[in-house]
Amino acid sequence: MTALTLSTAGAATLRADALVVGVAKGPKGPVVAAGAEAVDKAFDGKLAAVLDALGASGAEGETTKLPAPAGLKVPVVLAVGLGPVPEQDESFDEEALRRAAGAAARALHGAKKAAFALPLDDASAVTAVAEGALLGAYAFTAYQGGEKKGAKNSGPKQPLTEVTLLGAKPRDKEHKAAAERASVVAAEVNIARDLINTPPNDLTPEAFAAVASATAKENGIKVQVLDEKALVKGGYGGIMGVGKGSENPPRLVKLSYTHPKAEKTLAYVGKGITYDSGGISLKPAGHNETMKCDMAGAAAVFAAVVAAAKLGLQVNVTGWLALAENMPSGSATKPGDVLRMYSGKTVEVLNTDAEGRLVLGDALTKASEENPDAIVDVATLTGAMVLALGDRTFGIMANDDAFRTSIHEIADEVGEASWPMPLPEDLRKTMDSPTADIANMGVRMGGGLVAGLFLQEFVGEGITWAHLDIAGPAFHEGAPYGYTPKGGTGSAVRTLVRLAERTATGDLG
Repeated sequence: MTALTLSTAGAATLRADALVVGVAKGPKGPVVAAGAEAVDKAFDGKLAAVLDALGASGAEGETTKLPAPAGLKVPVVLAVGLGPVPEQDESFDEEALRRAAGAAARALHGAKKAAFALPLDDASAVTAVAEGALLGAYAFTAYQGGEKKGAKNSGPKQPLTEVTLLGAKPRDKEHKAAAERASVVAAEVNIARDLINTPPNDLTPEAFAAVASATAKENGIKVQVLDEKALVKGGYGGIMGVGKGSENPPRLVKLSYTHPKAEKTLAYVGKGITYDSGGISLKPAGHNETMKCDMAGAAAVFAAVVAAAKLGLQVNVTGWLALAENMPSGSATKPGDVLRMYSGKTVEVLNTDAEGRLVLGDALTKASEENPDAIVDVATLTGAMVLALGDRTFGIMANDDAFRTSIHEIADEVGEASWPMPLPEDLRKTMDSPTADIANMGVRMGGGLVAGLFLQEFVGEGITWAHLDIAGPAFHEGAPYGYTPKGGTGSAVRTLVRLAERTATGDLG
């Protein structure tokens, strides 16, 4: 994890491998942002003109490296675009700061220390820049360069080792708290990314459960793991039905963080399909290569519970990780089979590739037994949601409009793109089965909403519930941007953490 420090040292006096400054897009060219005054002075007040001559515009995410002039104790100045100049008397948007810091950190892979002289108007800006830099510095290198250890210049470039925020006061309580929170949240997002990026031959349900157990115990979180024998004995037909085709048996993990003064309890439920082949309803060629990411919901839940514990939030948070590997074999569930879920409800399986809703159904029923104040499930559930909202936005469905709105607002606040989606009652009829209580498939059009309606069937009566379908943003296959890397993104972790914070303070709206 990249180290984070706060400093009131001047930009011209701090020693580092690089100095990051912000530049905005003005109507007549790049405009040097606040925080870079000393750097601009070192360029004789011509930093904007130099950047303009080099073709820089200040557009969001744009990075330009310059050799540092005399007067600075760094060899390189990195100018990063913040996007349009804010309206008069307004500050830069927090997400603009977060993305700029992330882009700068990515551009400095291989460096040891960088000083960030970006605009820091308040503690919220400190959080945004710190988060962006720490998330942007991420790289998954665990499986690279192994045979070349000890060789000169072997392996991939390592992430930035240390980030120093200039203008952030280490003795200011608000700045210090903002930095500490950012460090915790970014660390857990990056842990979720690591899990998502881990090859499925190494991250089996059992291995995931072992990681969750060890981390939970280190952070004072109670943990309970149900193995395949316990799942069969307990009647978890959904989880066992999905996992019985694999040589790697399923697990249900319960993580319980409690605070002695907590008045509210949240239950987070995560889909944890450590590899999804589609089962007997095998996915077509070209759709299998990224299916290690189908446990991103469970990774987000795991990370959020650990973050809540590290932050000491005054709220009880229980995480449920429904872990299974969906594989075809002679023992696998077949289309036409009927599973008896943990709730007692029977499900006719029409498509074994609609498996996430089956493991979540059992976990939602189990979570409901504890009667939490709210349940939020997180899942890479449907391709239909990607078609509806694209690769960067997750959908939110809920049985309570106000709760759905609150989550949407929270996601926007932390910089995670989301959109509220409906649960049309007419679509529920399309899952009627002549054989069982419900089928695991309905009409194709509106398939993401159909999946949400299926999950709603397993939520306890009177319990507030929301479903986050993160199928689009959970795994990024394109070029990195801002603080978002290629591969696992850690989508929804920051939303879940902020929801827990809001619930702890009673500020849920």
